[in-house]
Amino acid sequence: MNQKIERVIVEDVSKKFQIGFKKNQSVLACLTSLVSGIEPRRSIQVLKGVSFKIREGEMVGIIGENGSGKSTLLRAIAGIYNFKGKIITRGKIISLIGLDIGMQSRLTMKDNIYFCCTLFGLSIKEVSQRFNSIVEFSELREFVNTKVYQFSSGMLQRLAFSIAIHCNPEILLLDEVFEVGDEKFREKSTKKIKGLVKRGVTVLLASHNLKLIEDHCDQVILMERGSLVKIGNPREIINIYLKKEFK
Repeated sequence: MNQKIERVIVEDVSKKFQIGFKKNQSVLACLTSLVSGIEPRRSIQVLKGVSFKIREGEMVGIIGENGSGKSTLLRAIAGIYNFKGKIITRGKIISLIGLDIGMQSRLTMKDNIYFCCTLFGLSIKEVSQRFNSIVEFSELREFVNTKVYQFSSGMLQRLAFSIAIHCNPEILLLDEVFEVGDEKFREKSTKKIKGLVKRGVTVLLASHNLKLIEDHCDQVILMERGSLVKIGNPREIINIYLKKEFK
C-alpha cells in the first residue's frame, strides 16, 4: 500500500496582531495622538506554538470558541498571514474563508466565474468547459448576468463554493462556509466534499456546527486561546470541548 502524502505540515506556528486600544492618557497625550494619527498599540497573541500534520484524503475539523484562533490558523495555512514557525503545504490550495475567494462585486456572476477560476490556475478553455457545471451546481442559472453585489449572502456562498470545488483543489480550506445557505444546498455541498476527499483532496473545515464535524471529519483539532489543545477522534474531541475539560 502506498503511503499517503503529508499535505499540510504545521510546525510551532505562532502569530501576533498589533491592535489599537485606548488607555488612560492626559489631555495633552490625547491631543498629540489625535494630531499625529498615532495611537497606543498592544500585541495580541492569536496563535501559540501550533503543530500538526494532515495527510492526503483526510477531512479535518477545527473547533473552538470565538477568538480561539481557528480562522487565523486557516489564513496562515492559506498564506494570507505571515507568522513565526513553519508551514509546509504540498498541493494546490484553494481557500474559501467566509465568502471571499476574490470575487469582484461590480462584475457579473459570469465574469466572476472566469475571473476567479483563472486566478486559481485554470485556462480560459478549462473555465469554458466547466462553466455550465459551476452554474448548475450553484443553482443560480437565472442570475448569470447579474452583478454579484446584488446577491444575498446565501447566493454568494453557493457561487463561491461552486467555483472552489471546480478548480482542482488538492488542499481545500473552508471557514464557516456551511453557516449560510439552505439545508438542501448544505447537504449537496457536504456530499461533494466527501467525494473530493475520496479522491485524495485534503480538507480543513473550521466550523461551530459540531454535528457536521462529527459526522464527516476523520480528525478534529480543538483550539483554545490560540493553542492547539488536542487533535484526535471527532467524538472524543467534541466531548472534551462540550465538557470544557480543557479549561
